[in-house]
Amino acid sequence: MNSFDPNQLDTKALAPWLEQNIDGFSNLQRVEKFSDGQSNPTYRLFADSGEYVLRAKPPGTLLKSAHQVDREYRVMSELKNTSVPVPKMLTLVDEQESPIGRMFFVMEMLDGTVYWDPALSELGDGPETNPLRTKIYDAMNRALANLHDIDISTTGLGDFGVPGNYFERQLSRWTRQYHASEVERIEDMHRLIAWLEQNQPADEGQISLVHGDYRLDNIMFAKNSATILGILDWELSTLGHPLADLAYQCMQWRLPHQGGFRGLGGINRAALGLPTEQQYVRDYCLRRKIEPIEHWHFYLAFSFFRLAAILQGVYKRSLDGNASNPGKAKLYGAAVPIMAAMAMKMIEEEV
Repeated sequence: MNSFDPNQLDTKALAPWLEQNIDGFSNLQRVEKFSDGQSNPTYRLFADSGEYVLRAKPPGTLLKSAHQVDREYRVMSELKNTSVPVPKMLTLVDEQESPIGRMFFVMEMLDGTVYWDPALSELGDGPETNPLRTKIYDAMNRALANLHDIDISTTGLGDFGVPGNYFERQLSRWTRQYHASEVERIEDMHRLIAWLEQNQPADEGQISLVHGDYRLDNIMFAKNSATILGILDWELSTLGHPLADLAYQCMQWRLPHQGGFRGLGGINRAALGLPTEQQYVRDYCLRRKIEPIEHWHFYLAFSFFRLAAILQGVYKRSLDGNASNPGKAKLYGAAVPIMAAMAMKMIEEEV
């Protein structure tokens, strides 16, 4: 590994610690950093005893309340006996005890497929692949409904979020995070924040466990199958409003399928066996036995804002020299004003 890489792991210190703290772990051979993942650097560990995944906080000065890998570890540990598939958690260590000076956890390595293109181009061309595309989207929909139907009282996550209006809290949090990482003023972001503050729906008391970053490339499927092996990347999970997850995923129907975006905009979805946004939302409501959704544009606009604020933070870390993938982080920075403009256009044309 590059000795100047701020995300480099001290394998000499790490290897004996892993053997002492993970049952059966034997002889760390090498470490490879996954190129994807912008918030918490993630590594593939190769050992005589098998393969593992290590997920750590990034180095350097971090924004308060960000990069909480301990929350990821906790929520996946609690979900192991539910209908929501997650990898097996193996160990967690804080900064004080960590052999690499950063908090991290280790989990099992799942042997499956992650699809990066929401159009599922990885499945190949031709109508014979359409049934699998349809099943994959249906499996994502079912898994999300199952997640939101979990009775929190049956888990150890009753204190995983704070009381009160979820969107009010989240808007306040991500507005602070955005301002802390703003490099130059983006007028549409400020207009979007103002609109969201003025158009919040009344809090009707819905609460569930929410993933916070629910999308196709955070899900691992069995190879050539629609079976979900594990839902990954729970850093932003909390107790909150379930429609935040649904709207966040449904952004991909509106984002362009070009440039740095991975959306379904401009794609002939029917020709690929993919559902429309309306069909996906309808199926979710039917699965959860809930009424058609009011204030849908607010939830979508909030999702655009929140993702833009996250990407702005990634971009700021690249300028500070501690981004997990600096090249990709700069592309994300360029996406922030585009997303804010898209959200404002949607509000002006559809609301």
